[in-house]
Amino acid sequence: MLLYLFYHVLQPYFHALNVFRYITVRTALASLTALLITLALGPWVIRRLRELQIGQFIREEGPKSHQSKAGTPTMGGVLIVSSTIIPTLLWGNLGNVYVWLAMFTMLAFGAIGFVDDYSKVVKRRNLGLTGKRKFFLQTLASFVIALILLFLTARGDYSTQLSVPFFKKFHPDMVIHSLTSRSYLWSLAYLPFLLFVVLVIVGASNAVNLTDGLDGLAIGCVVVAAGALTVLTYVTSHAQFSAYLDLQHLPEVGELTVFCGALVGSALGFLWYNAHPAEVFMGDVGSLALGGSIGMIAVAIKQEILLFFVGGVFVVEALSVILQVASFRLTGKRIFRMSPLHHHFELVGWSESKIIVRFWIVALVFALFSLTTLKLR
Repeated sequence: MLLYLFYHVLQPYFHALNVFRYITVRTALASLTALLITLALGPWVIRRLRELQIGQFIREEGPKSHQSKAGTPTMGGVLIVSSTIIPTLLWGNLGNVYVWLAMFTMLAFGAIGFVDDYSKVVKRRNLGLTGKRKFFLQTLASFVIALILLFLTARGDYSTQLSVPFFKKFHPDMVIHSLTSRSYLWSLAYLPFLLFVVLVIVGASNAVNLTDGLDGLAIGCVVVAAGALTVLTYVTSHAQFSAYLDLQHLPEVGELTVFCGALVGSALGFLWYNAHPAEVFMGDVGSLALGGSIGMIAVAIKQEILLFFVGGVFVVEALSVILQVASFRLTGKRIFRMSPLHHHFELVGWSESKIIVRFWIVALVFALFSLTTLKLR
């Protein structure tokens, strides 16, 4: 909106406004706008959540230290979603389909989380949507995103080829082109791509959700991951940088840099209130929206595999749950004292603050490593 006003309407009369055509400028403005919106609206949102008695319910089988957090306002993710969407609308190019796709992803997964959180509040216990229902809704939203990306592929604005870290010339295609010409098999040709996109986005959404168990843990890791994705998105859309780093050049995804900047700003602002001891929790409305958005961005810029390093802490947390469940079902024994992994360290004796800061450090190391792989090819 402001981009249209400043650049398309006023710029012919005030040439200094030409600066707004640069993605870097608008990314910085989106980030600052998101940060200011979150900081300004935070106290009001927390107060309203308290008035509506939307408090967190703590499961009894968890660490006993968490019982003191019962009643802390939750569903603060509505603040994250709002403070990301508004700056994107203000500073993003609304004629770009990727901008709308990113906002759709955040709103769709945020809506799923909202329904889940609201169910918990109504039932007055830590049980929302069933796992099957939540997974179905996440899969449905991801499938729609995958179909839109296939449409963009037909237009030449997207590629179904993968970028593999450390391998410069290896770009496997997720579409089986040998089947596309056969009328009775054409749908199977796109199945690998569709399943892969669903796996990445749903996996990222649930991984962030699992990490959201300590004050500031998930949102701090989101700041790091979103910052790395901001850099990756920009270089992917930049002709010279992408050529130098031998990345797939996708100029249209450049506007996602603005969305990533807004995501960083809103996450930083929310961390102000979510830092230990937390004044508000993001709830599923926040964690699912953030994870889904991160997954969608990785898919859009063709860095799905690199996402394992960008969101390294999220991956480790999710793997700890998978390993714990698999071990218990197969052998009857647990690998960790409790999963996700951050609860294991709590039961070992680490303080909550120490776990959070150390996980942030690990997240930063993962993110920096992911950026170095761009040159190590």
